[in-house]
Parts: sequence; structure tokens; C-alpha cells
Amino acid sequence: MATLFIIATPIGNLEDITLRALRVLKEVDLVLAEDTRVTQKLLRRYEIKKPVERYDEHIAEHIHARIAEDLRQGKSIALVSDAGTPGISDPGARLVAYVREHVPDVSLVPIPGPSALITALSVAGVSADSFTFLGYPPHKKGRKTFFQNVRDIKVRPVVVYESPHRLQKTFTGVAETIGEDTNLIVVKELTKIYEEIWHGSVKEATSYFQKEKGKGEFVVIIV
Repeated sequence: MATLFIIATPIGNLEDITLRALRVLKEVDLVLAEDTRVTQKLLRRYEIKKPVERYDEHIAEHIHARIAEDLRQGKSIALVSDAGTPGISDPGARLVAYVREHVPDVSLVPIPGPSALITALSVAGVSADSFTFLGYPPHKKGRKTFFQNVRDIKVRPVVVYESPHRLQKTFTGVAETIGEDTNLIVVKELTKIYEEIWHGSVKEATSYFQKEKGKGEFVVIIV
């Protein structure tokens, strides 16, 4: 039976993949990946040889019909993200929605595993019974409005992802709209060699995460 598997992959440490995910990756006909180079590294680590095709936000809409046809023909396909769970701050949700609408007989099967969002909250030391996740802040247009909206959100903590190139801009956005004494948990390079879990104010974060400390991938938790 045709199946689209939504497979969570490691967020840094390649050992953080489930046995089930490995089995499914060995069995599918095709793997769809944001960056084929990243996914090939994972597959090589576990000696899995499967065709891997690019599926990212730039080409997603152009290949949906072809993927749907592959599924109609009975193929099994795995959708993976570069890191973590597909559909969270990546284009995976678009494919799931398209398949659900256009190929309703296909089985959609989640293969759970790592998520930077949940992993960061697990070590934040704050109650996460409820929280607000906003993905990546806008790159340019709309950043001021974005942080004004963060200020007004009642369900805390608020969690965002951020790249090293815009980390300081995010600190500035929080400081200018909420206040420089706002408490943050900044989680850097989860599961990697330079993993770090930092607590402090926005003002302190601005000073601390300079130069080398400002490199890597970040989860910022606004308390």
C-alpha cells in the first residue's frame, strides 16, 4: 500500500535516530529531503542506499503532482527534514496537506523522534504545560511587528528558532519591545559538541553571545 512516512531525524548527533526510522528508511522507494547532502550524510552513516530527491520551499509546489503520482503507483516515500521533525518550521506540512487532498487513499504515517523545540523546553527549567511556538522571526519586513506581538502574547514561554546571523537582532527586538531585563533561556547547538544551555536577561545575552559564542543554531525561550 502506498505510504508517505513523515520521519524525524537527528538535530545534531546522528546517534539520535530511532530503530524504527532506520528500518523505514531502508524499506522506502524514495527519500525526500530539504538538503540532499545533509540527508545523504545520515544515510551513509547507517549504510542505507536509497534515491534521495530535493524537497524544499523553493521547489515544493512544482513537484507535488509528481510525488502524488508516485504514490498513486504504489510507491512508499519518506519525507525528512534537515534536522528534527518535518512540518515544524519547514515545508513538510505543504506536502502532507497536498497528499491528503489529492491522494486521500495514501497512508500518512508519522515516525516520531527528535525535535529541537521539545528538546530545548525539556532543559529550560520552566513550566511547559503551555507555551507559544513562533518558528523563525521574519528576516526583515515585519520584525518590529513580530516582537510587538510577542510582547502581547499571554501564553508563555514563547519559543523561537534563530540563526547565528540574526541572533543579536532578535535580542534587540525583545529588548526594545518587552524590555532588556526580560529573562531568556538560550539553547545553542543542541546535541552537538558545543551544546550550551544559557539563562539570563536579554541585556546579558546581548553581551554574552558575541563572536564565537554567537555561532551555531539557537532556540530562544522568552519567559
